[in-house]
Amino acid sequence: MNSTSKPADEPLSVTVRIMGKEYSVMCPPDEHEALVKSADYLNERMTSIRKRGKALGTEKIAVMAALNIARELLEHKGVEGVASASPESVQRLRQMSLDIDSTLSLD
Repeated sequence: MNSTSKPADEPLSVTVRIMGKEYSVMCPPDEHEALVKSADYLNERMTSIRKRGKALGTEKIAVMAALNIARELLEHKGVEGVASASPESVQRLRQMSLDIDSTLSLD
């Protein structure tokens, strides 16, 4: 190993782009691909929320995306009280989300 190479377990600095802004994140080399895919997923979710037409700030968009992703995770884990939604429930949640977006945009 020469003096310019890094040990295999040394954290990498990875740059990810979320809603047009770049973030530098440190991660173990074996988690690089998962970090990039996670950032891409988060970017898609946040961009989708922004495209709904509500004038929300980045922080509020991030909170909305985090809440949606957390619910999905809990549903996937089968956490009691967080069940798979029926089509009617999904429509109701969408409407509630729009109501929340509308309320938040009034701030």
